Amino acid sequence: DAQKQITVDGVSFDVRAGEILGVAGVQGNGQTELVEAVTGLRHPISGTIRLLGEDVTHATPRKITELGCAHVPEDRQRDGLVLTFPVSDNIALCTYYKPPFARGIRIQEQEILKTAEKLIQDFDIRTPGPLVNVGNLSGGNQQKVIVAREFSRPIRLLVASQPTRGLDVGSIEYIHKRIVEKRDEGCAVLLVSSELDEIMELSDRIAVMYRGKIVAIVPAEQATKNYIGLLMAGVSPEQAGAPQVGERVVESTL
Repeated sequence: DAQKQITVDGVSFDVRAGEILGVAGVQGNGQTELVEAVTGLRHPISGTIRLLGEDVTHATPRKITELGCAHVPEDRQRDGLVLTFPVSDNIALCTYYKPPFARGIRIQEQEILKTAEKLIQDFDIRTPGPLVNVGNLSGGNQQKVIVAREFSRPIRLLVASQPTRGLDVGSIEYIHKRIVEKRDEGCAVLLVSSELDEIMELSDRIAVMYRGKIVAIVPAEQATKNYIGLLMAGVSPEQAGAPQVGERVVESTL
C-alpha cells in the first residue's frame, strides 16, 4: 500500500531486569508505534519481540499483560482509562476476569471495591471515593489510577510512554519515584519520553530515536544533555561528538 509508511525501521534493543532503558526523541519519530508493537496494540511487518524468552511478536495485548507486562500509555484518556467508568472499575480493568475480582463468570464487586479503596490510599489518588467516574478526576489523579492499576500487579516489564505529560510538579515527582521503585524491585522498564530532563534523570541507558531508527544507545553516565539533544535533532553520533566515543553502544539490525 503506497499510503503506508515505515515508522519503525530496523530497531534492535533489549531491556534488562533492574534497569530503565530510556527512549529519547522528538515526538513523531516512531516511538508511539514502537510502544504499540511491544504492547501488542500494533503488529509489526517483520522482526521479533520477545518477553522473558517468549515470542510475543503477534500476541494479543491480554497475552502480553498476562506474561507480566504493564503499560502506562501515551494518551491516558484515550488508551488508559474508560472515562465513564468509576475509579474502581478502571483499577480492575486488566484482571477483572481473574480471582479475586471474578469467581467463574461472576464479578466480585466487593473485592473490586476493597482493592480500589486500598490502592486509592497506597497511591494517594485524590478522589471523593472509588465509585466516582474517573473522568471527573484531575489529569494527575487519572494518571495515578493507571499507575495504581499497572504497578500493583506482579510485573516483569513496565512500558511507560510519556508518563508525566501535562502533569503538575508534585504528580511528576511521585510517578518518577514509583518508576524507580519498580526498577529497584528488579522490573525491566522501557521509558519513552520526549522530555529530555525526564530521560536523563531516570534512565540507566538512553536510546535515541530519529526517523524510525535508533541512532545510538548511550550509557547514562556518558550522556550529556547537549549530546543527546544533537542526536534527537538528527546529527550523527560522529558529528555530535560522543563524550567517550570508544564506549558508545550502537545496536541495529536491518
